[in-house]
Amino acid sequence: MHSLAAKFTILECLFSYGMDKLEFQPTQKTPYVLLDPSGKIKFKGRSIPEDVSLFYEDILDWIIAFASSPPAHTHVDIEMEYLNSGTSKYMLRLLKKLKEVDNDGYELKINWVYEEGDDDILERGEYYASILDLDINFIEIE
Repeated sequence: MHSLAAKFTILECLFSYGMDKLEFQPTQKTPYVLLDPSGKIKFKGRSIPEDVSLFYEDILDWIIAFASSPPAHTHVDIEMEYLNSGTSKYMLRLLKKLKEVDNDGYELKINWVYEEGDDDILERGEYYASILDLDINFIEIE
């Protein structure tokens, strides 16, 4: 877990020097993640990291900085095969922070892509949409 001082250092860097595009390649336990300050955000794959906070804290820090000064249009694609309970909590936090972009009058488009018959992933997306009052496009693929 990050210390408070380290967290401020990460956020100060993001605010002070502009945001960098971050891209994480998938592993057997973590998803592909694209965080592009131009407004393109993507999560794809399965998320069962052994230390969820270690994987997602920097991503959450990036999203926090992004939401403070977003571009006019933000496009989010979420195409997860599986999310463990820890990932689900972080996904909720990420989406809650992204909702601020929409609340501030910027365009936010979220696509939740799920495989045909995968009711668990569909229902997870519907849950997020419901409790966050988010407009999410649900896209079923074969």
